[in-house]
Amino acid sequence: MSGMLPTGFEELVSGAVVTAALTVCAAAVSLVAGAISATLQVAGGRLGWLIGRAHVSLMRGTPALIQLFVVFFGLPLIGLGGHPFLAATMAIGLNSAAYVSEILRGSILAVPEGQLAAAIAIGMAPRHRWLRIVLPQAVTASLPALANEATLLLKTTPLASIVAVTDLTFAGQIVIARTSRPVEVLLPVTAIYLGFALMLTQASRSLERRRAARR
Repeated sequence: MSGMLPTGFEELVSGAVVTAALTVCAAAVSLVAGAISATLQVAGGRLGWLIGRAHVSLMRGTPALIQLFVVFFGLPLIGLGGHPFLAATMAIGLNSAAYVSEILRGSILAVPEGQLAAAIAIGMAPRHRWLRIVLPQAVTASLPALANEATLLLKTTPLASIVAVTDLTFAGQIVIARTSRPVEVLLPVTAIYLGFALMLTQASRSLERRRAARR
């Protein structure tokens, strides 16, 4: 056990770094794509609504693993083959974006109409109304739900190992294969995932406290 720890620990740390990077990048894709999808559904007219609903239905109605394969094998068609991290980021991010879209759409519809009417009265352009009034309030009001979705996204990242991204789960499998000590390896892997989830929860609570302080 003592001879295994240094090498195994280093690989787990490296995998944890990849998992953290994948979570951050996929969350960024999720938030941006989800905001676009929600905006299209609320203010994009009939065509925008159809595009937004198609994205939500497709991502929520098909397995995330199949989506990962589609993106992974589809990227070479546009000259981006050989980038499994990019494929995993896009697939996991777009899958999560469907749920973020629904979260933000509900929050957007809850923005008081009087604020929009006031913005229109002072001549604020539609783009500025969305960027300065609607989306900031929608994101702030959605923080608890978005933090929960970020935690779910974190727990989806092990799918990346299917396309040879050496994330925490894949690193753990490598160490297990070499040492034949699954319990000793899986316990720290579990602890690291739990630590990441607690960090996301704590960050959400911190943002909530700042929001309450401003009020």
